[in-house]
Amino acid sequence: MSVVEDVRVDLDTFRTEVRDWLAENFPASLKGKDNSMSAVEGPTNETPEQAAWRKAMGEKGWGVPTWPAEYGGGGLSRAQAKVLQEEMARVGAWNPIGGMGVMMFGPTLLEYGSEAQKKEHIPAIARGEVRWCQGYSEPNAGSDLANLQTFAEDKGDHYVVNGQKTWTSGGQWAHKCFCLVRTDKTQKQGGITFLLIDMDSPGVEVKPIQMISGMSPFCETFFTNVKVPKENRVGEEGQGWTIGKRLLQHERTNLSGGGSAFRMSGPSLADIAKKYVGVDAEGRIANPDLRARIAKFEMDWRTFLLTAMRVQAESKSGGVSEVSSILKTVGTKLGQERAELLIEIQGMEGLGWEGEGFTEAQIHGVRAWLFGKATTIYGGSTEIQNNVIAKRILGMLDHQ
Repeated sequence: MSVVEDVRVDLDTFRTEVRDWLAENFPASLKGKDNSMSAVEGPTNETPEQAAWRKAMGEKGWGVPTWPAEYGGGGLSRAQAKVLQEEMARVGAWNPIGGMGVMMFGPTLLEYGSEAQKKEHIPAIARGEVRWCQGYSEPNAGSDLANLQTFAEDKGDHYVVNGQKTWTSGGQWAHKCFCLVRTDKTQKQGGITFLLIDMDSPGVEVKPIQMISGMSPFCETFFTNVKVPKENRVGEEGQGWTIGKRLLQHERTNLSGGGSAFRMSGPSLADIAKKYVGVDAEGRIANPDLRARIAKFEMDWRTFLLTAMRVQAESKSGGVSEVSSILKTVGTKLGQERAELLIEIQGMEGLGWEGEGFTEAQIHGVRAWLFGKATTIYGGSTEIQNNVIAKRILGMLDHQ
């Protein structure tokens, strides 16, 4: 038997294992439900069934399938993880383990954290037990993040942190915060350090910010004489800018949709259009112009997903790179395009904000459409991503 045949047999055996495990552990009543741990627009309110499903996936390590088993991950190969995704999609199962700990902080800590930090934080993330938030942007340090002024004063065995962060997604519900602070005022990028801060520490205050969509998914966060133990520093002093940039690459890949296993789930735009617009004699969407635009979107989206998969597969580290800026720019734009098409398809029924006459899905679609306007801004605006692409990918440097 050839090596290829051996691998195929192993994957077939693993697929059978996954199917049997899902049949035993995934409640059919949860099919199509939201992943509460990955959301930032509200607290985690789990039903007993959801909690049991999260616990089962957490104990198996399959919520973070390719993370090392020694830290609570699944320890799966990429091929096995793909089989797991396919089998979950087949039965309508969703990953109950998510949030910033999974999409941003965890992969970064696996690369830069000490052994003690990995053992302390990664298993809880893998089990979906801890929610993390991000302390990056400040009122005068958004696009120019390196201008941040939140200061951590060295007090021997701990730091004392004073300052303000803004746009702290999920800060009012988070247990912990990964935060960029300044430890040296004489350097810009070189004076930044990466700290982990408990959100229940004395001196931490959050004030939710309300969006145009009606939600308050993020906050202003204030630090007043907050004590942070030295063991909560990731890397060395002054290494925060390097670590912080790596984390942003993970964030941008995931915000684009390129790092998610289950994307844009639910009925397709074509199915929704057939319901609202109707079909012609051949069973196609009745409006030919709308039909053409939906077809183009579906082709663009599938091309994007295939590109994202190829980029990840070709990465030497199996992770992310500056190409994440391309994925973020294209993926978020496509997400906005889909939301616009959905609103157009539904017509007047796609403009509901609240009240009778609108379904829950229609109201959610409007709010998601408005929320989506921010995706080309947060995580690094499209303009910032274009600069990264020009300088670090295309090699276009300024010439005096």
